[in-house]
Amino acid sequence: MEDHLMSDDDVLLWSEKEFHDATKRNDMGKMHELIKKGVDVKAKNKIDRKALHWAAGAGNEQALRFLLDYDTDVDEKDLFGMNALLLACWFGHLKILQILVSCGAKLNCENRDGLSILHCAAQRGHIQVLEFIMEDLENFCLDRVDKSGKTALHLAAEHGHLEVVDFLIGMGCIHGLKDKHGNTALHLAAKHGHADILQKIVETGVDVDERNIDGLAALHLSTDGGHYECVKLLLESGCDVNSQTNKNMTSLHYAARRGLDREASLLLEAGINVDAMDIQHNTPLHTAVLNNHTELVRLLIDADCDLDASDSRRQTALHMAAEHGWQDMAEMILIAGVNISLTDKQGKTCLEVAARGNHIILVDMIIKADRFYKWEKDHTGNEQDSWNSRHLSFKQDHQLETQHIRSVLWCLATKHLCRGEWKILAQHWDFTDGHIRAIEQQWTGMKSFKEHGHRMLLIWLHGVVVAGENPIKGLYEGLVEISRTDLAECIRQKANAETNSTKMCSAM
Repeated sequence: MEDHLMSDDDVLLWSEKEFHDATKRNDMGKMHELIKKGVDVKAKNKIDRKALHWAAGAGNEQALRFLLDYDTDVDEKDLFGMNALLLACWFGHLKILQILVSCGAKLNCENRDGLSILHCAAQRGHIQVLEFIMEDLENFCLDRVDKSGKTALHLAAEHGHLEVVDFLIGMGCIHGLKDKHGNTALHLAAKHGHADILQKIVETGVDVDERNIDGLAALHLSTDGGHYECVKLLLESGCDVNSQTNKNMTSLHYAARRGLDREASLLLEAGINVDAMDIQHNTPLHTAVLNNHTELVRLLIDADCDLDASDSRRQTALHMAAEHGWQDMAEMILIAGVNISLTDKQGKTCLEVAARGNHIILVDMIIKADRFYKWEKDHTGNEQDSWNSRHLSFKQDHQLETQHIRSVLWCLATKHLCRGEWKILAQHWDFTDGHIRAIEQQWTGMKSFKEHGHRMLLIWLHGVVVAGENPIKGLYEGLVEISRTDLAECIRQKANAETNSTKMCSAM
């Protein structure tokens, strides 16, 4: 029989590879045939695995018994430190384990990661193998740790094996041991969302607020993982909802970072501090805005969070939204009533930040909001219900009711107003220098003033509509004020001649 290496990358001869494959299939006939031809029973592949390993891992009892007549080195390990005994436990083959034990296999073996036969069975959830190890083998330490400091309870909790956790607890394992990262079994169950196991461990009376090496409690981990039932269970167990990590993050920061609305709602209902600051002075609102989670921002605003809180750069949440150009987020914050005049570490307002980023629509929104709140302040107590009952928005106006007047304003800005006149008109309507500078930040060429004027007119129209005033009257008076009486009369005649809306464009 021709016999040579299978490939340059392998170390097995063809006959040895056939023998390994026959062992995996429990093909006794083929195994007998190859042994008669002198195949090396102990031949190893490129990961140092031999036929005995395959028989143990596959649970092939006949093949294993046959191999033991030719290969008695049952403790030999592969490249990963796995011997036949460990493989039998890893794959849950109780009968194979019993055979190897009876052959004198070393029970205190461990693989490259320090996993013992107890760890292997626990991690894989093989309860019968586990029972045999603890009840039939002598002097086996229940709380033995692997190289990461994890016990069998850690591994069973981490991988979601409730029956194994229940068995280990019943056998008297220590519930609160920590691995090298300071995690208990409670931490790992919470992190991976195993609510049934979490409940079982909580019932043992462990400290639900125990923190790991990074200061994370089980509540932080379950929230970060988006495990609603685990968060609910821990809160019902009386955990500290305001517990902070080494970076001063609360569970609400984690919910905000991930955009986890349901988990955030649970935390808010439990009374978590909505304005807690992490080590960078970020509140959950900052975190939610920075990660563009609109619904989470809405939840925090509804919970009366501090909209004016500033981070380490002295930025408010609105500064962040302005920097990234997030319109929906910004509008929610603007409607909620943020202080628009606050400046960051560079002395920039949110309006200046939006203008610098060339976020044109957002610039206009902020100016609309600024003008609206100044108007509101001047009209406090004067029939506020007239605007409170309406849907307040600072976005671009696409209402059918204002379509005609908007076309009039477009015509005015692009065809009739001369360079600089829009600014005179803006000053007449109490636009601030900051508003005008922000509008002028946009550059579309030598005729940018036309676009600037149009934007200013639409911003002005927003305020007029909110106040319930007549836009044609206001426009006429404004044009007269800047000495454009001819244009004022022309615009009024055109508006009144072409409009079908007596409400919005009626003659004075």
